[in-house]
Amino acid sequence: MAQGNNSIKKILGVAFALCIVCSVIVSTAAVALRPQQQLNQELDRKTNILNVANLYEPGMDVEAAFGEVTPRVVDLRSGDYSPTHDPATYDGFEARRDPAASRTLSGERDPAGLTRVENFATVYLVGDPENPEQIILPIRGQGLWGLMRGFLSVEGDGNTIVGITYYEHAETPGLGAEVNNPRWQAQWEGKEVFADGDSLEPAIHLTKGGASGENEIDALSGATLTSNGVTNMLQFWLSPEGFGNYLARFRSGVAQDDAERADVEPEAEGV
Repeated sequence: MAQGNNSIKKILGVAFALCIVCSVIVSTAAVALRPQQQLNQELDRKTNILNVANLYEPGMDVEAAFGEVTPRVVDLRSGDYSPTHDPATYDGFEARRDPAASRTLSGERDPAGLTRVENFATVYLVGDPENPEQIILPIRGQGLWGLMRGFLSVEGDGNTIVGITYYEHAETPGLGAEVNNPRWQAQWEGKEVFADGDSLEPAIHLTKGGASGENEIDALSGATLTSNGVTNMLQFWLSPEGFGNYLARFRSGVAQDDAERADVEPEAEGV
């Protein structure tokens, strides 16, 4: 006899078949949409880079505007450009998982709570790569609830801040999540990373009670741990453990001197 609609076997059979069908549909959609998801992620990354450089306008052609930006891979240990890493394919965030391509951090060397950090990282240069108008650096570190990832842009002098933005975080709405508030981000423009022209240790930090100095930013109201996290990640990424040695090239005029010599030497040979 045919089983009734309320039989256990029939209910379980229908439920199982439905699960299989739904799994196939979801899996197929995930595979089919993966290329588009990757394209959207790349577009979002470029948008954030243009935004932190104050180059983004709603409705603009992001790909065309990004043509003014040159990615380069930097050796964080020396501050030199890498001749072997392709910035179009290199992913520093993934490289940190490889013990051969990263290093372990602990104690005072790890204020941002990263544990491991890659040896090479990608920077983005606005304008002439040899004498850029802006240098955009990827930054990350622990906030209150998890990892915060963003970009910091500094002028070609390697010291004056243009802007900061965060594209990934899990901070509390209305408190730590105010890192994405345009009014708070506007404070960063014109601030200086270093207090002393010869220092390799960054001075920029968040402070309670109203920022007044060239190296101070107002802390986020009611979000002490997130504010500390922002300060700590900047203290790391702008120090010699991060991009400090690289920024020193611009602060000492090395990049500008190289460009000037490139222009002068051909004339000198013809004299």
